Amino acid sequence: MQFNPTKLAGVLLVTVAPHIDGRGLFARTFDAAEFAAAGLPITWPQCNTSWNAKRGTLRGMHFQAPPCLDGKLVRCVRGCIFDVVIDLRQDSPTFHQCVGLELADHRRDAHYIPAGYAHGFLTLDDNCEVLYMMSASYVPELACGVRWNDPAFAIAWPFEPTVISQRDATWPNYTSS
Repeated sequence: MQFNPTKLAGVLLVTVAPHIDGRGLFARTFDAAEFAAAGLPITWPQCNTSWNAKRGTLRGMHFQAPPCLDGKLVRCVRGCIFDVVIDLRQDSPTFHQCVGLELADHRRDAHYIPAGYAHGFLTLDDNCEVLYMMSASYVPELACGVRWNDPAFAIAWPFEPTVISQRDATWPNYTSS
């Protein structure tokens, strides 16, 4: 595995090194020793999956409030998504900055997102499925979000979403107070 930094502090693209033969391929997608050596969590108390029927489905921009901030390891296991994170850590040199990248099933890579970031994605294919490893369990009363098109972040989405929940469409613009 390789842990490739993005422009946001602590956010990494985790790539696998598949072994290919006549049967197909094999690749490690998690190794506690390698994750620990890279300074990443090795305990993931919750794992979620998200299946999305239509291209253009947007989920996000979500985060969990203190005291249960949640980091994520996100992998697209079917299809392709545009995965986005926003740095909401007020003491960070990359505060308010965002990064977006494609995650695709055929590459088997993952996006490591530390606690303190908002996360969301836009499906680029029909029938996308996304697997999330979570560093903290979900606490409904701490679930928060910011609007996917908040001008404060100027996210460069590849296109406008066509499917979005009422909740995600009406998150407020971000305020740092």
